[in-house]
Amino acid sequence: MDAAEFRRRGKEMVDYVADYLENIENRPVFSDIEPGYLRSLIPTEAPLEPENYEDIIKDVERVIMPGITHWHSPYFFAYFPAASSYPALLADMLCGAIGCIGFSWAASPACTELETVMLDWLGKMLQLPESFIAGTHGSGGGVIQGTASEATLMSLLAARCKAIRRVQAVNSTYSESDILGKLVAYTSEQAHSSVERAALIGGVMMKKVPTDNNYAVRGEMLKGIMEKDKAAGLIPFYFCATLGTTPSCAFDHITELGPLCNKENMWMHIDAAYAGSAFICPEFRPLLNGIEFADSFNFNPHKWLLINFDCSALWVKKRTDIIGAFKMEPLYLKHENQESGLVTDYRHWQIPLGRRFRSLKLWFVFRMYGLQGLQAHIRK
Repeated sequence: MDAAEFRRRGKEMVDYVADYLENIENRPVFSDIEPGYLRSLIPTEAPLEPENYEDIIKDVERVIMPGITHWHSPYFFAYFPAASSYPALLADMLCGAIGCIGFSWAASPACTELETVMLDWLGKMLQLPESFIAGTHGSGGGVIQGTASEATLMSLLAARCKAIRRVQAVNSTYSESDILGKLVAYTSEQAHSSVERAALIGGVMMKKVPTDNNYAVRGEMLKGIMEKDKAAGLIPFYFCATLGTTPSCAFDHITELGPLCNKENMWMHIDAAYAGSAFICPEFRPLLNGIEFADSFNFNPHKWLLINFDCSALWVKKRTDIIGAFKMEPLYLKHENQESGLVTDYRHWQIPLGRRFRSLKLWFVFRMYGLQGLQAHIRK
């Protein structure tokens, strides 16, 4: 396909997408096909000879659309509100065209630097403490993860590494395996299953804290279970608070929990995956009071904030805590600017090595809606 053909087909695809979204309410929201439906509709092997583009597009309706659940339909009421917007879709097109793999600053400086600035923009919309804003010389900063599940896992692994080093600094005879067997993490009994899953992946014990009549964790609840564990020789190291739980949209009392975590040298991560977007509105911002005690904070712009999936924002108070847990510097990933202190290599902030240019979506949406437009969207 040459440039002229691509231009023509690209315009057709934009029309198809626009028509799809404009008339999406006419499609059945939920697919009624049976498992395995697709295999009988396409050949069992890839074609030897090239096929016509027209035939492929016809098969989108014949093969793909019958098996689609239309998340953006006005009649879709499952899971969570799936955000999207034309600016975000246009930005994703540009992301695909540029096609950079942003594992380091040198791999595409704009991919890294725009992300750092966009997470600062978004952090300021939420009125996050200065310690979470990268600025030019900040100790913390933000990073885009694929999902809140990844953000929770990253925070837990960073906390685990920090706890092991802290214990070994006091008692060098303890091996890493000795300490791992004693580490214990906590979260609400109402927390999303991904929090418990992070502990399974991280190989640490996790205990669920009972909640009050409003399904929220309070300070005395965490303190009670933690004191028993300390008396039994365990080492509390991590607590995941939730602002807007999945079962009930409950809000843990982080103004009580935060000082307790700080006193006990426990990492406090705040998961606001669903509700966090609302905090850009002044009337909802008090729900985030206590954020100053947290070590990390996460929410999903791809739920309410008109950014299409995937885009999960994670901030850390001290970037050295997360980088220190995952940093590796093979020769083939080194670049001349990495020791300057002026660049960020986001491969140290995530599970994968590579990453897409996802901050373009934030940049387009923030500029085309403005803060007031996004606040109006939340309120509506």
